[in-house]
Amino acid sequence: MPIEIIVSYDATEMDQDALALGQILAGEGDSLALAYVRHAKEEGDEREQLAAEEAAELLDSGARLLGKPDAPRFIVFSASTPEGLSQLATSEQASLVVFGSEYRTAGGHVEPQSSARTLLDGGRIAIAIAPAGYRERNGKKKIKTIGAITPDDDPCVKTTAESLAQRLGAKVATSPLITPDLLVIGSKIGTRHGVVSMSAAGLYLMGAVRCPVLVLPRGEGVDF
Repeated sequence: MPIEIIVSYDATEMDQDALALGQILAGEGDSLALAYVRHAKEEGDEREQLAAEEAAELLDSGARLLGKPDAPRFIVFSASTPEGLSQLATSEQASLVVFGSEYRTAGGHVEPQSSARTLLDGGRIAIAIAPAGYRERNGKKKIKTIGAITPDDDPCVKTTAESLAQRLGAKVATSPLITPDLLVIGSKIGTRHGVVSMSAAGLYLMGAVRCPVLVLPRGEGVDF
């Protein structure tokens, strides 16, 4: 099965939140992969071998935590973590990269870490962000309601929410009074097609909600 979802994983608690969210979004399928970006090779064969083994074990531990020891795992070399993840997503034709929130984010809140922020401002891949503490608080809780917010009539936001709802057996919220279990947000008006860019209102909403957030490139949805 093609890889659909890539989780940026380095074994921190925040990335364990991302792993929990990625597992939920993948549903019953085997389309989830873990990725770790190394910025450069170590000098000397022994140091490089040790670094390679540590990176492999880090991803292996994530696969075990996922309960799928054979899950695809990628060690990517790039000077830039977001660039490395973006290139991997392109080469594997993945639709989505999942991150945890920034270190020391208050429990239940969503705060993009630096790599996610980079991809939220000019990236070309959909980004999902798990709230801090998601694995412990909600990691095994089903997503029952999905909200969809678009700055205009970009149909990709609604179709993505509907596609994910069908996969998860959830419903798309039709009232702003309903608190969703996951929120899909479209890129702002005026953004080039296929590029991610959030409005000030979208960033504010991301910080205000208490659920995972999925941000889409302009005019491009995710077919779950």
